[in-house]
Amino acid sequence: MDYKPVGVGKTVRNARRGLPEAGYWKKFQSPVLVKEYGMVTSLEFSPIKPHDLLVTAAMRLQVYNGRTSQLKKAITRFHGQARSGSYRSDGKLIVAGDDTNIVQVFDGASRSVLRTFKGHQDPVHVTRFLPNNVHVMSGSDDKTVQIWDIPSQKAVNVFSEHTDYVRSGCVFAGNANVVATGSYDHTVRIWDVRANRCVTTIATDEPVEDVMVLPGGSVAAAAAGPNVHMFDLLMGGRVLTTLGNHEKTVTSLCMDSAGGRLIAGSLDHHVKIYNVQSFKMMYSMAYPAPVLSVALSADDTRLAVGMASGVFSLRRRAVSAKEQALAAPAQRARLGTHAHFTRGAAYKGGDDDLRIEQRRKRSLADYDQFLRKFEHSRALDAVLANNRTGLTVVSLLQELVHRDGLAGALAGRDELGLDTIVRFVVKFIDHPRYTSVLIKVAETLLDIYGDLLHQSGRIAELLVRLRAKVRTELRLQQDLTMVIG
Repeated sequence: MDYKPVGVGKTVRNARRGLPEAGYWKKFQSPVLVKEYGMVTSLEFSPIKPHDLLVTAAMRLQVYNGRTSQLKKAITRFHGQARSGSYRSDGKLIVAGDDTNIVQVFDGASRSVLRTFKGHQDPVHVTRFLPNNVHVMSGSDDKTVQIWDIPSQKAVNVFSEHTDYVRSGCVFAGNANVVATGSYDHTVRIWDVRANRCVTTIATDEPVEDVMVLPGGSVAAAAAGPNVHMFDLLMGGRVLTTLGNHEKTVTSLCMDSAGGRLIAGSLDHHVKIYNVQSFKMMYSMAYPAPVLSVALSADDTRLAVGMASGVFSLRRRAVSAKEQALAAPAQRARLGTHAHFTRGAAYKGGDDDLRIEQRRKRSLADYDQFLRKFEHSRALDAVLANNRTGLTVVSLLQELVHRDGLAGALAGRDELGLDTIVRFVVKFIDHPRYTSVLIKVAETLLDIYGDLLHQSGRIAELLVRLRAKVRTELRLQQDLTMVIG
């Protein structure tokens, strides 16, 4: 039977602010502040690497390089305030609306206008590509939602059930037949493109500033006033919970790539991160101006926040080498090639490879080696001689108690051997976690050496200190008992 090493107990730590979740978001450091030509009303990262940032501000769209964060290109083909710049899923096309009531589709490389959709009567605040990449959704202050066909440049659907401005909208990932919009008429509506009608209407208490559907398509989040409402779409829009951690209107929502964190920006100058499983706020960031838009890159390394002051902030998270290795696709060498035979010791094997587990022999500490040979006295000397932590020494003493070897380990010691163990007892006798074990050690010492301790001045002095410490602890316990009653 293998020898089982002494189990050193672990200290219990109190929960602190430095939780792993907070540590993750704190890594978004060194914010770069960029001044734009007007309020930054929309931000979106390209879904394709290097994830360029598309900024909508004033009468232009600005594209910033995903690697250098420098201005890459600007699209200025607008005659009014630009709105809701958005990428297609392949990153090749960009769509945007403006205050002249039109929707334009641009070539992401040449910046040329490919399509212009005219049909709205008021400014267009919402534009999105549908997942089929051939249709565009738009929402306008004329209270309508329209679906445009890119090849024919015509509207294939017009929804007019909203009774106030349509200021937000989103598509369902992987489903080009359903879209969602939010309006200042205090409703979120789900539209079926095939049936050309509204299939679900969800009422809110305040105007809807932003709406998004979580991955899976069964839960929707809507920003209305200072709250973010979570709705179960499979239950007809039943309210799951309301996130009310903001003090002013929530203006923008986005998700991380895994779909586990919801990021909300508000006019109260804060961006807050929520866990969508527990619906708890996990972290908060403060900004110098009211927040109008937020966006997180697809690789979760850059967080962009647009503000009403005309400035947007770009924070970057440093990625460790381990995380990069996990994210990189594994390149498996073909069987029989030179690369296959020179894979090296770091190669972990493929998913279909048979792995033979090899247990590495664990080296024992010096005191464990003595315990294995039942040399209890030498084990105690070893653990005391090498300046180990109090928890390690007490764990070994506890093991000796369990083995009925404490008396044998303490017996037959000279003045120097007693001095070390008595000093340890004096130092830690009042430690709450060690008291019960060290009382047994002190009683055993007195039983063995009680008639001889007066012969050593050094040991006698330590015993006087031990008695004083025990009396102080007893008085403290009596005072606490009186306070408790």
